[in-house]
Amino acid sequence: MGSASGGAGTLARTAGGLALAGAAALAWASLVEVRWYTLRELTVPVLPAGQAPLRILHLSDLHLLPGQQRKVDWVRDLASLDPHLVVDTGDNWAHLDAMPALLHALEPHLARPGAFVWGSNDFIAPIFKNPARYLLPDARVPHHPEPVHLPWRELGARFRDAGWIDLDNRRDVVEVDGRRLSLVGTNDAHMNLDRYPPAGRPDDARTGDGSVDLHVGVTHAPYRRVLDAMHDDDVDLAIAGHTHGGQLAVPGWGALVTNCDLDTRRAKGLHGWPGPRPDRPGGAGSTWLHVSAGLGTSPYAPVRFACRPEATLLTLVAG
Repeated sequence: MGSASGGAGTLARTAGGLALAGAAALAWASLVEVRWYTLRELTVPVLPAGQAPLRILHLSDLHLLPGQQRKVDWVRDLASLDPHLVVDTGDNWAHLDAMPALLHALEPHLARPGAFVWGSNDFIAPIFKNPARYLLPDARVPHHPEPVHLPWRELGARFRDAGWIDLDNRRDVVEVDGRRLSLVGTNDAHMNLDRYPPAGRPDDARTGDGSVDLHVGVTHAPYRRVLDAMHDDDVDLAIAGHTHGGQLAVPGWGALVTNCDLDTRRAKGLHGWPGPRPDRPGGAGSTWLHVSAGLGTSPYAPVRFACRPEATLLTLVAG
C-alpha cells in the first residue's frame, strides 16, 4: 500500500510540475516573447567583386492591429539603420482599422527606395482556425467564411505614390547607391495567386545591355515552385516571409511547420536554394535565400516560443 501510494504521489507531482511548466511556457510565449522584437543582421556575399556594401531592410508579416503602439514605434526606429532599399514581403495588417497605424509605422521607410509584394492577409483579415491544422500537409482553410476584405488597393496606391515598386507578378528595376538592381516578384503563392513573370518583357531589367549589379527575387510565401522559378531565372538573392519561422519552435530542434511546402530547416534565416548556401560545400549552384520569421502573428494565435519576432538588415557584400 505504501509503495502504491508513493508511486501515485510521484505521478501527481510530475503531472503538476508539467502543468506548471506548460503554464509558464504559455505565459512567456503570449506575454513576453511575442512582443520581444529583435533585429537580425546578416551578411550576404553576393555583390560583384569590388563593390561597396549595400544594405537591404527586410520587413515582413507585421500583422498589425490597432493599438500595437510598441510595434509601430519599433518599426519606425528601424529607419535609423539607414538602409539603401526596403523590401516588404507582405501580411502587413490584420484588422480593417489598421491603416493609420500601419502608415505611421512605415512612414520613415516610404521615404526610401522600396519594393513590396502581397500576402494573403493583406487582402482579407485572418479568421480563427484550429491550430492543429498547421500540422497538416496543407493548413489552408478550403472555404473562407464571410471574409473581411481589407483596403489593399488603397494601401498599394499609397506605397506606389511614395515610390515603392509593386512586384505583383512583375519585373522592374531600381537604382540605389549608384547600383542598378533588377527585381522580380510574385503575388501570394499561399492563395495560388503567383504567376511568375516571363523573361524578356519590356520591364525586364536584364534585357538591353544587361547592366545590372544584382538580380533580386521577392515573394511572400516561399513555396518550392516559386523558389524553383527564381533559381531558373538566375536570381542572385531570393527574399520571402510568411512562415513566421514556425512561430512555435522546439529549442535545439527548430520549427515544426512552415505553413507551406518549404522544409522546416529553412523556416527562417539565410540559406541556399535548392541546395546548401552558395558559400558552403555543395552549394555552388544554389541561389541565396532569406526567409524572415516576421514581426507578428494571427490575432487568433498571439504566441511565439523560441522564435522571436524579427526584422532583418541584410548587408550585401562582394562575393
